[in-house]
Amino acid sequence: MDKMDKIKNELSNYNSILEKLNLEESLSYVIDNIEGKKVFSTSFGIEDQLLTHFINLINKEVSVFTLDTGRQFNETYEVFDKTQNKYKNIDLKVYYPNEDQIQEYVKEEGINGFYNSVESRKKCCFVRKVVPLKRALEGADVWITGLRAEQSANRETMQFLEWDEDNKLIKFNPLLKYTLEEVEEVVNKYNIPINSLYKKGYLSIGCAPCTRAIEKGEDFRAGRWWWENGKKECGLHIHVDKNN
Repeated sequence: MDKMDKIKNELSNYNSILEKLNLEESLSYVIDNIEGKKVFSTSFGIEDQLLTHFINLINKEVSVFTLDTGRQFNETYEVFDKTQNKYKNIDLKVYYPNEDQIQEYVKEEGINGFYNSVESRKKCCFVRKVVPLKRALEGADVWITGLRAEQSANRETMQFLEWDEDNKLIKFNPLLKYTLEEVEEVVNKYNIPINSLYKKGYLSIGCAPCTRAIEKGEDFRAGRWWWENGKKECGLHIHVDKNN
């Protein structure tokens, strides 16, 4: 058995255990049983806010970070501030895009060039999100995310623990099986601060120019890059469907 097969076998065993645990138990289990540096990325969406609450309660060594693209909603900064004030056990680090890369993008594509083509939009996401993410994940062994299978067809085949080949680390999706209603229930129970845009129909909140409220009957991510068709991801979460 080679190293990769061994990792996948171990993750399969861990996933069998995680199926039986609640959220707080699963977070503690992974933190205690998988060696290495753990990091949690938050964009201050409702799922990330729920995880922030429990990571703060567990109060163990998890590095928390966010990516500030420079094009966020003001409401996102407002919930950022509330989160810092409420959860004192967390030292939240911010990663920003490279200034030279932003200047080059704007010079070549225009300030709102992401509307012009899928390629231009992905280039913007790469500069503002993917490059800073690579810096944030340096030295990390486990990346905790707020991804849920229900969010999009791209994510339905995810596992609690997966090997992220692109970033060479383990990705942990503790909210994988949660429905939106279940997330909202826990958030309301513990009075967890959320983005004020959420109750206005912004169920998935990214950069301000690239996000709109969804309409009744639309899926969770319909408001992201709404002018595009097909599968829409920014490149932060590249998932390979294991059934294909």
